[in-house]
Amino acid sequence: MQTAIRRVGLFGKYGDRGGRELLQRLYGLLQARALEITVEADTAAVLDLTGVTTCPLDRIGDTIDLAIVLGGDGTLLGVARMLAPHHVPLIGVNAGRLGFLADVSTDNIGMIDHILDGHYLAEERFLLSSAIVRDGQTLLTRLALNDVVVNKGELARLIEFETYIDGQLVSGSRADGLIVATPTGSTAYAMSAGGPILHPTLAAIVLVPICPQTLSNRPIVVHSGCHVEIVLLSDQSAHVTFDGQSNFGLRSGDRLGVCRSETPVTLLHPEGRNHYEVLRHKLNWGRRV
Repeated sequence: MQTAIRRVGLFGKYGDRGGRELLQRLYGLLQARALEITVEADTAAVLDLTGVTTCPLDRIGDTIDLAIVLGGDGTLLGVARMLAPHHVPLIGVNAGRLGFLADVSTDNIGMIDHILDGHYLAEERFLLSSAIVRDGQTLLTRLALNDVVVNKGELARLIEFETYIDGQLVSGSRADGLIVATPTGSTAYAMSAGGPILHPTLAAIVLVPICPQTLSNRPIVVHSGCHVEIVLLSDQSAHVTFDGQSNFGLRSGDRLGVCRSETPVTLLHPEGRNHYEVLRHKLNWGRRV
């Protein structure tokens, strides 16, 4: 970060009253540093504080220099997508499960002080930009930090689709769906579906089929500058999800375009963070059994 931090936004897991004490501790820590604090409006609803400055999520990006997010990776994903266009860096405090992104421990919230003192590792992560086109009209555009997933609908039946990269046909597939993931998302749904783990700094996108009928249909990794297009051929219902937090119904003939967004997200990690140590810890690599 090139400028001093003066204005900090505080975000929590919406509706989670169990995190109120931790949010209060974070608020107090920031107050002690005489920082200007804005609490995201839905987060403020679970805080037992008076006289706090609040702002809705869709407007808070213009009012802060830094975001501190208390919750799991899912909470951080939602905040990151909203703040990316405002170039606001984020610190994640893990109150969830794995915490690949939100990696400051709730047992060591004092680490926030070290980060605010300038002792941190800044890491830039790119997002995916998606557009759904139907009959030549763009119906929807969305950002995703983890993944864009085309999946079957309510019935447990395979859907049929074609995948193109930079206008070239890659495959016609019958499967439960397809995951298009960033390196950040390669340790999420894509990993569970058998995809490779990508280093966060790689300029790459991974395409992972979900339960394909043809078992030779394997995950592939392409350059992040490629344009991926998925054309739905199946008449049965299907949908596309963005970071697993919003979805849209697809029809036969719909075209989903996915490419690298021009606007990245910057995450601030504790100084000395090691990606491979995180993998060992979160995935229990090398643990004796």
